[in-house]
Amino acid sequence: MKKFFKEFKEFITRGNVLDMAVGIIVGGAFTAIVNSLVKNILTPLINWIPGADGTSALQVVLRDAVYAEDNVTVIKEALVIDFGAVISAIITFLITAFVLFLIIKTVNHIHAKSEKIKEEYRKKNKKAEVEAVEAVEEAAEEVKAAEEVAEQLAPAPAPTTEELLAEIRDLLKANNK
Repeated sequence: MKKFFKEFKEFITRGNVLDMAVGIIVGGAFTAIVNSLVKNILTPLINWIPGADGTSALQVVLRDAVYAEDNVTVIKEALVIDFGAVISAIITFLITAFVLFLIIKTVNHIHAKSEKIKEEYRKKNKKAEVEAVEAVEEAAEEVKAAEEVAEQLAPAPAPTTEELLAEIRDLLKANNK
């Protein structure tokens, strides 16, 4: 059970899950704004264009409603094609799509700038890295040259007793001849 809750906690605290939740909340609020704009501003303007009152000019009634004898209770609903509602839905879609386009375009622009800055940073770091490697290689060459000079300047190792005796023997042989 602990493992389950640990996994759930990891899932919830991931950045993209929280971003998605914020996006859904903001999207819902944005949808309310767009719907209000279309319903309260654009739809009245569209209904005003044909010169009719209300949406009746943008509707086609295929069948009138059938009422009971009390003229209040509806037995059969009216069958109406509501072009105004379709136009409102299309306008809502277009406004939403346009705003989303602007948001995505802005995010992509920011992302492209961020990638450009990262690439410039990488190039600078790569240049510094190459310079550091070259400096290390140069220092290694200098150390190697110093070691070679040290080897040349170092006194010859002292001969061993056996080497001295062999040299004396050789000299005595050469003198006896």
